[in-house]
Amino acid sequence: MKLADNKATLSFSNGSPSIDLPVYQGSIGPDVIDIRKLYGQTGMFTYDPGFLSTASCQSDITYIDGDKGELLYRGYPIEQLATKCDYLDTCYLLLKGDLPSESQRTDFHKLVLKHTMVNEQMQFFLRGFRRDAHPMAVLTGLVGAMSAFYHDSTDVHNAEHREIAAIRLISKMPTLVAMAYKYGKGEPYMYPRNDLSYAGNFLRMMFGTPCEDYVVNPVIERAMDRIFILHADHEQNASTSTVRLCGSSGTNPFAAIAAGVACLWGPAHGGANEACLNMLEQIQANGGVAKVGEFMEQVKDKNSGVKLMGFGHRVYKNYDPRAKLMQETCDEVLAALGLENDPLFALAKKLEKIALEDDYFVQRKLYPNVDFYSGIVQRAIGIPVNLFTGIFALARTVGWIAQLNEMIGDPEYKIGRPRQLFTGSPRRDVP
Repeated sequence: MKLADNKATLSFSNGSPSIDLPVYQGSIGPDVIDIRKLYGQTGMFTYDPGFLSTASCQSDITYIDGDKGELLYRGYPIEQLATKCDYLDTCYLLLKGDLPSESQRTDFHKLVLKHTMVNEQMQFFLRGFRRDAHPMAVLTGLVGAMSAFYHDSTDVHNAEHREIAAIRLISKMPTLVAMAYKYGKGEPYMYPRNDLSYAGNFLRMMFGTPCEDYVVNPVIERAMDRIFILHADHEQNASTSTVRLCGSSGTNPFAAIAAGVACLWGPAHGGANEACLNMLEQIQANGGVAKVGEFMEQVKDKNSGVKLMGFGHRVYKNYDPRAKLMQETCDEVLAALGLENDPLFALAKKLEKIALEDDYFVQRKLYPNVDFYSGIVQRAIGIPVNLFTGIFALARTVGWIAQLNEMIGDPEYKIGRPRQLFTGSPRRDVP
């Protein structure tokens, strides 16, 4: 963090003395005004609901330029990582700061893939849930429970503990997600296989059975790996900020990540691709492709209450860079599985075409986002809609861990304590 040559001056119209505030520069992106001493100097707080104009930390992990449609992990464009690296390479990059050398890559892959099994008692813990429980409810419980099963790595201030917890979380999340899925279906759990890739192993645990050997489809394997890469981190979003805020109290890494999983469950965050598929199925039920034009006209009508899910993005004011990559993967998967003419996917393609050509959507930059395409891909693979957010949590775990580690290592870090503008009753006495 570099101190800028200029300062910001805050003046008041009520005659109070003005104050100078330091300005800091990042390596790229907007400068920040340092208001840490504001309350001490003025007795006032800033008011910023949702923290949309507040930098809560300094970070060197992920950078987003929403106007340019740019996403960088440790400086590397997401387009290059998604085409030249695999998910575990990306994990190494986010955790360590640089891409691994060949020997580091071999060692890291081996380390992660050899720790994919979970404590056998966790399957008995699962039995406490109803079979029809939402997978995210189950996953929140399972991740939080890891601190009970792996209590030898729960000191967040111990660097070695954090490293052990990081590997355990990255290694075991695919197993936990697959177990939550199998439990809901009433099928036996599939133990992980160390000779498969990270994505291949996950697919086998999801869709394999003890009755026959499961052969991993390389197209699906590559698609799954890309989904993981594209969702690995996304700067200071709601769930990442939740992990940081939770971790700032000194709680153990498993509890902090469980808090992130719970936050991600929300339909405005990780549940967006689930909401997108639900929208497509609703259109299909109401007439399918023939009714797409009518549906899009309703979207344009502000009074209709109809929302277009999977298009546009809160951060990206241009095309979501992840969406183009996911679009390519979507086409590959549908072709490999012979689903190009599936009614729901044909409907999705029609929706996509209108959004990319209609002036109403183009002018508002309501382009298809990563959730639109990833939802289609996951459904084609056979992942149920209610597990989409679980896949997101699996992929985002490494980003949460990297952000948590960075915060704990920051000498300026403090326990989170947001302020408020109190609008309730002033002090009064009980009669």
